[in-house]
Amino acid sequence: MSEFINAVREMADGGLNGVSDAVILAMSVVCGLLIVASIIALGVSIYLAISYVRYNKKQNSCGRTGEEIARTILDKNGLQKIKVSKTGSILFGNSYSHYFKKVRLRRLTWKKQSVTSLAMAAQKSALAVLDKENDADMRTRVRLTPLIYFGPIAFVPMVIIGALLDLFVFKSSNGICTILLTSIGLAFYLLSFIMSILVLKTEKKAQKRAYEIMKAEGLATAEELEMCKKLFRLYNIEYINDMVIALLELIYRVLQIIAYVQNSSSSSSKS
Repeated sequence: MSEFINAVREMADGGLNGVSDAVILAMSVVCGLLIVASIIALGVSIYLAISYVRYNKKQNSCGRTGEEIARTILDKNGLQKIKVSKTGSILFGNSYSHYFKKVRLRRLTWKKQSVTSLAMAAQKSALAVLDKENDADMRTRVRLTPLIYFGPIAFVPMVIIGALLDLFVFKSSNGICTILLTSIGLAFYLLSFIMSILVLKTEKKAQKRAYEIMKAEGLATAEELEMCKKLFRLYNIEYINDMVIALLELIYRVLQIIAYVQNSSSSSSKS
């Protein structure tokens, strides 16, 4: 084990000389887990993409497009004010927006009479139904949506600002501003991760509601319902895997802060 840690120190070219063996080992383990999780995520994403395209080529039994299915579900639940729009955006994709009052469907499913269109339109419309019913989890998700997206984005700018303050304003060698702002960035990141759990919970609720709606309204056969279930399951697995990666990244960044503090302390004691 000591040989491995020494090898890591050598690869860091002196950057980890003041860091404890335990921290170096923990960082190495987390890096290894990140690689494994990333490989799994790639496999799941590929399998999901294949299933998405395959079911998008299969005609649905109700003979309606994604737009028509979403419009039907929304209207029957008194949500005429919610628009159904197409999107080519990678960021939004198939989604529901409380703030813009619309269900967004990808171009691939917008005018397609497919099983994929059926699944996506029904699930995203079901989110709007939960919103209308003032579902507690959905209400919390809506309130904290900005934080979910802002958290991970805020981390890097805060680290850079902290480093610049230490370097040019306070001219501090102990990196106190970097550590402080990085810690605040990590707090946002952690809150974002916690909120992503709530997002998954509401997505699963909407999937269950969509299944019930499709069954009650006769929008899908038993075989199509199983296909929709499979798509929903793959999306859930992908989301969980992304959450695991986010958690590992969070842990790694905490370890980076610890390593930075240890290195700074070691450098100060030597000088």
